[in-house]
Amino acid sequence: MEASLTSSFFMIFSGAAVLASIALYTRQPLLIAYIALGAIIGPYGTGWVTDLKLLAEIAEFGIIFLLFLLGLDMQPKSLLSTLKKATVVAIASSLTFALIGFGLAYSFGFSRTESLIVGAAMMFSSTIIGIKLLPTTALHHRHTGELMVGLLLLQDLIAIFVLLVLFSMSQGEFSSISLLRTLIALPILVFFAFTAVRYLLLPMLRRFDRFHEYIFLLAIGWCLGMSEAAHFLGLSTEIGAFLAGISLATSPISQYIAINLKPLRDFFLILFFFSLGARFDLGLLGEILLPAAVLAMLILTLKPIIFRYLIHGMSETKKLAWDLGFRMGQISEFSLLIAYVAAEMLLIGREASHLIQATAIISFVVSSYIVVFNYPTPIGISDKLRRD
Repeated sequence: MEASLTSSFFMIFSGAAVLASIALYTRQPLLIAYIALGAIIGPYGTGWVTDLKLLAEIAEFGIIFLLFLLGLDMQPKSLLSTLKKATVVAIASSLTFALIGFGLAYSFGFSRTESLIVGAAMMFSSTIIGIKLLPTTALHHRHTGELMVGLLLLQDLIAIFVLLVLFSMSQGEFSSISLLRTLIALPILVFFAFTAVRYLLLPMLRRFDRFHEYIFLLAIGWCLGMSEAAHFLGLSTEIGAFLAGISLATSPISQYIAINLKPLRDFFLILFFFSLGARFDLGLLGEILLPAAVLAMLILTLKPIIFRYLIHGMSETKKLAWDLGFRMGQISEFSLLIAYVAAEMLLIGREASHLIQATAIISFVVSSYIVVFNYPTPIGISDKLRRD
């Protein structure tokens, strides 16, 4: 019998607490514990938690709040400057990673269409892994964060284009109207966000700043409202959440909001990583383990190198370029979305979909180890590397 939502939450968070304790004692990244828990008690493990569709939808809030809090820590002018510098790096790196994925998938006998979709899934780096493991308060990491966010936002736009192409493939022809609508929607949403903050939100915050519950409520409503508006306009909810945050970044109350929303973000991110491990069919592992391991190894090896040379070409230091390269050395939650959407539309088979999923999980795990053991992070295993 399917467990209730209350029972599922009990098993997820109690199990996460147990595995997180073991992870800390054995000096492992906490993200690994959450993914492992999903594999253990999910439908392909013991089957104690089976309502993954609902949990996956709930877990999306973690990504939304992550991007919202990220926007609160950034200044619009510096971000705009970074976006201009990062465009060439984002396009060049995405095309290179797509070719790597296509070539390897095709060499393992996948069809041309499946190989193209696998290649497209390799183009992006994980917003969650990158931002979750980046110190937010250390001043010497602010510039790293700006570059990372610039690259990830540009990758988000490329991912939206890829998803539009996938939807068009299912309909038999490419929809230029949908693409044009998306391109027009972004500046409209930016204009709306900054106008609404200036003339509506900031006056309300100044008037009722003594009521902390109201500030909390208004911030969440603004974040989710912008996410929904972005989704309605054909953009991603992540872009809407980030715009909601950055439009509030100039407010003196932005850091108060950020501090109070962090526990809520972490709650939903635990569900995200749990659902990632739980949705993977372990029965197909034997069929796709070799290509997934080879593809993950190529991605984990080549992404940091390629990012290092491209970012260093932007007149950034080698140290910063390597730092950013390793922090973005995995594939993305957008890769998983591409795998799920393409499989539902019957554009790829289960093996190709699970190849992308397995590559994502391997790259998430190994990349987390690399960063946690070598670079400052909020979940560092030593006091020297622990920075929040």
